[in-house]
Amino acid sequence: MKRRNLLTAFAWGAASLALAAPLAQTAQAADAPGVAFVYIGNPGDAGWTFAHDQGSREAEAKFGNKIKITRVENVPESADSERVFRDLANKGNKIIIGTSFGFQDFQLKVAKDFPDAVFLHATGYKKAPNFGTYDVRMYQGAYLAGVAAGYVTKTNTLGFVASVPIPEVVRNINAYTLGARSVNPKVHTKVIWINSWFDPGKEKQAAETLIGQGADVLLQNTDSSATLATASEKHVHAFGWDSDMKKFGPEAHLGSVVAHWGVYYNAAIQQVLDGKWKNDPVWWGIPQKAVNLENLNTSAIPADAQKQVAAKRDELASGKWDVFTGPLKDQSGAVKVPAGKTLTDPELQRLNWYVEGVDGSLPK
Repeated sequence: MKRRNLLTAFAWGAASLALAAPLAQTAQAADAPGVAFVYIGNPGDAGWTFAHDQGSREAEAKFGNKIKITRVENVPESADSERVFRDLANKGNKIIIGTSFGFQDFQLKVAKDFPDAVFLHATGYKKAPNFGTYDVRMYQGAYLAGVAAGYVTKTNTLGFVASVPIPEVVRNINAYTLGARSVNPKVHTKVIWINSWFDPGKEKQAAETLIGQGADVLLQNTDSSATLATASEKHVHAFGWDSDMKKFGPEAHLGSVVAHWGVYYNAAIQQVLDGKWKNDPVWWGIPQKAVNLENLNTSAIPADAQKQVAAKRDELASGKWDVFTGPLKDQSGAVKVPAGKTLTDPELQRLNWYVEGVDGSLPK
C-alpha cells in the first residue's frame, strides 16, 4: 500500500529520537545478523503498522537468537527516513525493511551505498541488486468481504471509505463491489475519498455520510478503526482492515481483511540467511496465506453466505481463478476484461477505472 503521509509533530519528534536510539531492540547473540524494521507509525493495537509489527514478531519467534531484530517507529516519509536507514546500515544490519511506500526513494539511495545489506520495501516498484519490493493482494480479501456484504445488506447500498485515489485503492473498491454483485447484482457501492491514509476524524465523517446515504455495510482502505466504530454507533455493519478489528465494534463487525506479513518476512529472512535471496518483486495473497477474511460474524452472516465465502476463498487459493477475471464491465457497461482473460499484474498496478456497480467518478 502506498503509505503513509503522517507527518505529525509527534512522529517527527519520535523519529528524531529513533535516529539516536532505535526503539524496541531485542537483545540476541552478538554475532547474529541484524534485521531492522522501519515503521511510519506506532504499532498500536490495529491497522497497517500493527500488522507489520505482528509479522516482525512472527519472525522473531521463528528465528530466535539466529537474528537480532530492531524496530524503529514513527519515521516520516522524508529525508529523516534516509538518515534512519543509513544509521541502521552503518550499524551493520544485514536486512533493512521499510514498511511504507514513501520510504522507497530514500531507502533505495541508502541501499546503493551498502551493497552488502539487503533492503526490502513494502508496496514499491523500483529495483536494485540489493533492493527488493513486496506486497500482499488485499483486493482478494476485499472480494470475499464483498461476497459477505452482498448477502447481509438490506439496502443494496455498500459504502467504502477510501484513502487516496491510486490503483491499489481502486482495486479494493472494485473487488469489494465485484464480490457483492456476484451474489447480489442489485448492489451499488458509494465511495468517499478522504485523501489521507490515517485521519480518524475524516474517516468517521465519511462513514457517517455513507450511512446517511443508505449504506448499511462499510469497508475502508484506511488505517484506523474509525469506520467500524462508527458503524457500531449507527447500528450498521462494517469490516476491519489490515488486522482483526472486531473489538472496536463486535456486533457491527462482519469480519476483517487481514494482512499476514509474517509469511513473507519468514521466507525472505530465511532466503537471506541461506544466501538464496533474489530481488524479484513479491506479491502474495490467499494462495500463500498472506491475506484472508477472518473472524466472520456467524450471527450476522447467513449460512449460505459463509459457504459462498469459503468456496470463493478455495477458488482463490487454488490459483486457477482471480478476482479480475472476465467478463468485467466498467461503469458505462463497456466490457473492459473479456471472458477468459484475467488482468495481469502490470494491468492491476495501473488500474484506473471503476467496475459496473460503483457510483460516482474517480477524482481527477
